[in-house]
Parts: sequence; C-alpha cells; structure tokens
Amino acid sequence: MAKRVKQLPQDRGFILFDVVFEDGSRASNRRVPMEILGGLDSDQPARELVEQQEAEIAQKVGRPPRAIQSLTRAAKPEPKLARE
Repeated sequence: MAKRVKQLPQDRGFILFDVVFEDGSRASNRRVPMEILGGLDSDQPARELVEQQEAEIAQKVGRPPRAIQSLTRAAKPEPKLARE
C-alpha cells in the first residue's frame, strides 16, 4: 500500500497567515484562498476575510471579536526529509 503524500497548503490553493491581535494573543496558520489575494490591494482582502472569520468564531463562542494588530504571511514549512 502506497503512502499518502500530504500537499502543502500553497499547493491546494491557500496562503497561511499569522495573526497578532491587539490584546497580545496570536493565531497561526489562518487559511486564506489564493484567488482573493493579488492585485493592488496586496494582503488587504486577507485581513478582511480573517476579520470575518474572527467575527464568526467570536459569535459562536459568545465573546466580542478581537481587533487585529498585524497580519503577516506565514513562512513556508521546510520539507521533511524522508527517513532511510
């Protein structure tokens, strides 16, 4: 039986973002579809999508949404070396 090889998020059409909120908390690897990025707005559409995601999460949990302080693209993960 062949092993299943995991695809990187970038190969599946997503860009990962690290989010730092104004209260000091951090959320890593928030997925944003590649098709909404690009153009002159750069990462502004990603900020808007993450704000929407945060509002939905906050509503489900029953707390106010957190304000985003910074949004940066996550570094691409290093490929794991195959064991011999």
